[in-house]
Amino acid sequence: MFPSDCRLCGLPLATSSFLPVCPECLDSLESISGERCLLCGERLFAGMGQSLCGECLKERPPFEKASAYGSYEAGVRELIHLLKYDHVLPAAKVLGRMLAEAVTDLATDFGAELPLVVPVPLHESKLRQRGFNQSELMAKALVKQKPMGLKLELAPKLLMRKRPTDSQTGLTRQQRVANLRGAFGAVSPNEISGRDILLVDDVFTTGTTVSECARVLRRAGAEKVWVATVARVLKSEVTFARAGEGEQERVLVMAAGAH
Repeated sequence: MFPSDCRLCGLPLATSSFLPVCPECLDSLESISGERCLLCGERLFAGMGQSLCGECLKERPPFEKASAYGSYEAGVRELIHLLKYDHVLPAAKVLGRMLAEAVTDLATDFGAELPLVVPVPLHESKLRQRGFNQSELMAKALVKQKPMGLKLELAPKLLMRKRPTDSQTGLTRQQRVANLRGAFGAVSPNEISGRDILLVDDVFTTGTTVSECARVLRRAGAEKVWVATVARVLKSEVTFARAGEGEQERVLVMAAGAH
């Protein structure tokens, strides 16, 4: 258990807790607001009358729609890091609740047969090193949440990462695509064929990872692939950082990791 201070605001925690974050900070975390791209969830400039972002206008993504709970900044980022790097496993429950909110944005378009929930996999070497797949832990918590009363089924073994990949940090979009090409494989095409899939990950950065996973699942026979993540890196935030504080932009992009 964690006595001491809240990892978000720094104030002493009132009681010992399995999660080093105070209730007030958890309550203050906000979902993404404003107009968003109908396909990838990127924030759109208000009043422009657009329904799709520039990237999706140029090339439709291989998934039906992506939805994220919040922006990859401050409190949401810290919660993800608590789970992913500090191994604070109770954070998965909170992140699962956030995922459930992202899923409600997708659920109205689900078919009569609900999609299988597939977490983005880790390579076995990374799984041994970390001891768990954070996306799978969050997906388990999501299923227990039953967003909108939906009884979703977790299917964590339908997708595998066939080879380790280099960090995506600092790579161009083309380099990211090349880095992940051939990295994923479908394990049981018979179980995938004809089914819709809800792909779950922690962060949507450029969409390279979930797009590659979606392509693999579609080639294996999946009808539709939806994407739900806890957080999303918004281009508007990166642009702001680039224009004003170069170091802030570097930290934001590097923190986003290989997604």
